[in-house]
This record gives sequence, structure tokens and C-alpha cells, in this order.
Amino acid sequence: MLEEYFAKPSTVDRLRSSWMGAAIEDYVVWLAAHDYKERYVWSRVPIVFAFGEFAAARGVTQIEELPAQVDAFVEYRVGLHEEHTGSSRSMANEVRGPVEHMLSVVLDGYEQTGRRRNLHPFADTVPGFFDYLVQERGIRPLTIRGYRIHLDHFETYLSQIGVKSVQELSPAILSAFLVERAGTGLAKTTMRDEAVSLKVFLRYAHRQGLLSADLSPTVGWPQVYRLSDIPRSISWAEVNQVLAGVDRRTETGRRDYAILLLLVTYGLRGREIAALTLDDIDWKHERLAIPERKAGHSTAFPLSAVVGEALVDYLQHGRPTTNDRHVFMRAIAPRRPLSAAAVSSCARFHLLNAGIEVRRPGSHTLRHSAVQRLVDANFTLKSIGDFVGHRSPRSTEVYAKVAVEALREVALGDGETVLK
Repeated sequence: MLEEYFAKPSTVDRLRSSWMGAAIEDYVVWLAAHDYKERYVWSRVPIVFAFGEFAAARGVTQIEELPAQVDAFVEYRVGLHEEHTGSSRSMANEVRGPVEHMLSVVLDGYEQTGRRRNLHPFADTVPGFFDYLVQERGIRPLTIRGYRIHLDHFETYLSQIGVKSVQELSPAILSAFLVERAGTGLAKTTMRDEAVSLKVFLRYAHRQGLLSADLSPTVGWPQVYRLSDIPRSISWAEVNQVLAGVDRRTETGRRDYAILLLLVTYGLRGREIAALTLDDIDWKHERLAIPERKAGHSTAFPLSAVVGEALVDYLQHGRPTTNDRHVFMRAIAPRRPLSAAAVSSCARFHLLNAGIEVRRPGSHTLRHSAVQRLVDANFTLKSIGDFVGHRSPRSTEVYAKVAVEALREVALGDGETVLK
């Protein structure tokens, strides 16, 4: 396998003669199997080889001993870089990344720094909380994910201020955490969700005897009024501006164009697009199935000709070869399905690239635009709610608050003819 990436026999011989030559070759085989580009192999292998030589000079002879040498090697390489350039910038990450990635491949159970795969926050100090959410409260997986994100923030905060046990929690600590989170510019609804997650967590910890007092009543959140805001949609002209800015000559462009069309045509959520599989597209009957929506039901849409053409273009000329049935895949290795966050990042990138100014740009911006277009076309709120998968008609009411197009005309002119 090494010969496929390194043309000089002397280079291959030097790599294989290393005391960890077998591990290096195993790593290269893994990279090739996961569709990493040649440039990734060329950039990572020399760092991994240098790490092996560094460790050997410090008396290491077993692969299992390598993790203890990572920090020292990173410090050593960053020092060399600073000596020549006077700046470390992101050098530490550029060194640590390939080394830890290699170790995660060749050593069972090794986890890269900052990665906590499948480990819930407070798993050691408050065990059983997430089982409680599922088994006793019957909370859906998407909501569980929200609890995990919010409590991750709380666990990180406690680590930063030196709190190592839930027994040390106090109303002052809880208040300071929420104040800090509010200072990051979070929406009121997000702050409310974070506070609710914290209250449920504290109540459970008290029930289990891990907290001597129930601190949940001390957690407050900002008042959120229904219909107090309007959706962050953009005009249809701006939607077309975003679509026109996508470079469909590239594989990534074909993928992103199909994603954007799904957002603005059907008003799908980012997670619904991420969950789409090839089996959800019925080409024969020209139907697109959304099997599990947020409200727990499924929807089947007629497959628009424009959307169908974009999907075909991506599937034939942009989607990587893989056995995975998800429609949308990462454009670079490792080849994995796109996450909901990646779908939102895709929308955000193209909104900013088109110069569209909107509060908190992302996939929901285009979803809101799809809904607003239906409102402007005088569809009933019930029909719109069913179309976009709203759980309650109340979720759709906010779109009826204002006549968006009329207000735009008022803003652009004197507004007298509009108001007559």
C-alpha cells in the first residue's frame, strides 16, 4: 500500500524499517479504505513517522506506550516551528491531529483529545439520567440530543471553574452559569430550553440522593411570549439569488444545490434532509417520503421536476461511491452521511456567500422562506402546518402576524398606496 503513495523506494524502505512501520502501514490502509485523498496521506504519514522516531529516542518500544508521548511530541514540534517562524499559530493542532488519529486507528479504545464518543455528560457523577429520560419520561431522541448539548455546556462550565462534584453546586453557581450563557447571545427560547434541561437534571440528582437539596426551583429563565417575533425568512428574489450563487460544476456544489432546493421547496428541517435515504425517493411514482417528522408522523410529497433533476445530477455526478443508503454524504473523507448541523452549515455558507443579511442564517432561514411563500399565496394555516410538519397549528400562526411583502413595499417607498 505504501508504494501507491510514495514513488521513491528509499522512502518506502525508511517507513517500513521504522520500529512502528507496521502501524504506519495499517494507518495508510485505513486512510485508503476510507477514501482519504492522496494529499492527506502525504501530509500525515511524515508526522506520524517523526512521532515514532521521537518516541523511540525516549525509549518507547511498544505501540501501547505511545499515548503518553503525544503531549511531549506536540510541544517539541511546536518549539521547532517557533524557532523558524516565531509563531506557533495552529501548529499544535496540525501535529496533534494526525498523531492522535493514527493512534485511534491502531489502538483499540484510544480516543482523540476532546472526543467523547457515545458518552453522555455527567455519565460518571450522575449515572442513569439519560436512561431516566427515555424510560420514565418517554422523551424522543431529538429532545434527548438537546438535553445532551445543554448539559455538555454545563459540565464544561463546571470544569472551567474547578467544580468536580455535583455536591458542590449552589444557587450562585447555577445563576453564574446561566448569566454566562445568556452573554453569548443565545435566543430567549434557547435559554429557556437550557434552563429546563438543567432543572430536570437537578431534580433527578436530588431524587437519587446525589444532591442534599433540590436546587431546581432556583433556576430561572427569561419570559418568552408567544408570537413575540417573526420568522427569519428572506424574499423569493433573495432565495433565487442564493441558488444562482451555487457552483454546480463541482461535486459539493451539486450536493448543496439539491439540499437548498429541498429546503425552499418543501420547507424541510435540516435533520429531515440529513435522514433522507435512497429508499425514500420513489422515482417510479415521483414521490418523496419523509418517514419521521418532528411531530412523529410521516409525509409524502410529489417529487418536483426541478428537485428531481437536482437529485439525479448529484447522485450521478456528485455522490461518492458507498454502501451507505443516506442520500447526502460528506464530500471529503471519511465518507459519512451529513449531519443536521452540516445541512444547516451548508445553508449558512450559501446565504452569506450570496450577501444575504439575515439573523442567525441557516437551514431554518430557507424553511421559513418556504412557509412564508405559502402564507403569501393565501394557503390556510392548517394546510401549511400539515405541509411543513408542524405539530400544532399554533406553530404556524406566527407566519400570519404580518403581511411581509406589503411591509417591504412600505420600507422601500412612502407606503401610501400600500396603506390605502
